[in-house]
Amino acid sequence: MNSFSDLGRPPLNERSLRRGLLREGGLWTSLDVVAATGSTNSDLVARAAALPEGAVLVAEEQTRARGRLDRRWTAPARSGLFFSVLLRPEVPAHRMGWLPLLTGVAVAAALTRTAGVDTALKWPNDLLLTIDGQERKTAGILAEGAGDGAVVVGVGINVSLSAAELPTPAAGSLALAGALTTDRDPLLRSVLRSVEQWYTDWRAADGDPAASRLQEAYAAGCSTLGREVRAELPGDRSLLGEAVAVDGDGRLVLATEEGVREPVGAGDIVHLRPTGPPAGRPGRSGGE
Repeated sequence: MNSFSDLGRPPLNERSLRRGLLREGGLWTSLDVVAATGSTNSDLVARAAALPEGAVLVAEEQTRARGRLDRRWTAPARSGLFFSVLLRPEVPAHRMGWLPLLTGVAVAAALTRTAGVDTALKWPNDLLLTIDGQERKTAGILAEGAGDGAVVVGVGINVSLSAAELPTPAAGSLALAGALTTDRDPLLRSVLRSVEQWYTDWRAADGDPAASRLQEAYAAGCSTLGREVRAELPGDRSLLGEAVAVDGDGRLVLATEEGVREPVGAGDIVHLRPTGPPAGRPGRSGGE
């Protein structure tokens, strides 16, 4: 089977992507598209010491893609956007937790602008779209340390998957959400330009989420806030409460029945009841 055998899922145009994204003084310094790999995150982490900030690795297919808590992410070849970027943010260590949240804001804003879909962020690293009246996970983010202050941020976005191709009933895709386009080239350009804009502003503000307006944008687009949730924490511990805020360190703050506010910095969040009005869209597109 050659790369053009599935006319509904053409390959990415690497040359066009480079021409549109790599520029002098910009964040992105290299962009490579590979037909298949195990994990773009693993590949970039292994090569981080030899690469400058701004390296982008895109795979048409990933065979060992991972999400948080080592969950697997599977999708047919060329059915989505699967990529990782290498960043070296010189910001205080306690603000590094904002990097995956920043990526979520940037991805959501770009997809809203370019694909015309209503997006919602689920703390800390999922992007949800409403399909048939239900919120479905359509994108995920994974940030991993790569040594010497480097961080690799991986993004997986389901673009053209049909209902029969979804890995779980809780998953979704841009196509199933009625996206205006499922052309992956403009979608990837839009997402990477949005990440560049948010990251540049956040880094210029020394990682301050308030000064860069990141904290405000995340709260506006986060569907977890205002909901009763269960936080499944390390050590087989769980915590019930209402998600009331995202604090200055990027942690989710829960108000428990005991009247205590507890910040959660790591763990899995389960939405226990529907929210009220939909979360607002992140306020900056940074896309095409």
